[in-house]
Amino acid sequence: MFSKEEVERYARHIVLRDVGGPGQQKLKNARVLIVGAGGLGSPLIQYLAAAGVGEIGVVDDDEVSLSNLQRQVLHGTGDIGRAKVLSAADAVTRLNPNVRFTSFKTRLDATNAAEIIRGFDLVADGSDNFETRYLTADTCFYEKKPLVTAAVGAFDGSLTTLRPFEKSANGEPNPTYRCLFPAPPPPGTVPACAEAGVLGALTGLLGTMMALEVIREIVGFGEGLVGRLVLVDALSMRFETLTYGWDKDNPLNGAGMKGG
Repeated sequence: MFSKEEVERYARHIVLRDVGGPGQQKLKNARVLIVGAGGLGSPLIQYLAAAGVGEIGVVDDDEVSLSNLQRQVLHGTGDIGRAKVLSAADAVTRLNPNVRFTSFKTRLDATNAAEIIRGFDLVADGSDNFETRYLTADTCFYEKKPLVTAAVGAFDGSLTTLRPFEKSANGEPNPTYRCLFPAPPPPGTVPACAEAGVLGALTGLLGTMMALEVIREIVGFGEGLVGRLVLVDALSMRFETLTYGWDKDNPLNGAGMKGG
């Protein structure tokens, strides 16, 4: 049930076809874990809080630095030196006090990933390194949690949704992250944003698209991005959607694996 204040707060969702009261209730009941409170996580966290997601968890071990503020709009100048999860908690409370915020000031690693991810309904990965992306994707597979994952380069980005613990309409397993990207690139072949740079507004665009996809996954409207990869080219302002499928040789749900 919604309070009078919530009815007014979410009025534009409640009157929206394919969301309505039932969809808003799904958002209120949802628990979403966000990996990273940086460039992608900043708009993602804010839009999910504004949308009324019941609980938002954020995993990040970093502190706010001056160079973050060009793109990480969740944080302000006064937050420099603070833990990003604390800054994120303040921002969520400011936006929507109805949302529960759970912080994990730690780096997601093999010792804690399963325990943290297990407590949420859906995961959104906005991390900035391959190790965390693969760990998050693999753990979501084993914990049977939907995953919305995005990445950005200097002037480009990508976004997809993974539900590899389910089957597609043709009876095959849905693809895993490793069906799309079998292995991370060799160390040093892809420069970090500190070396190559990144367009601040581009992270805002991809993070907002992540929020839309998370909301879609929770509410259930439209066509999601399972088996589809959205590519964004900011230099030519071009959007392209590619389809991809299950790789029977992938190491998670391949034909030779249990459950594959």
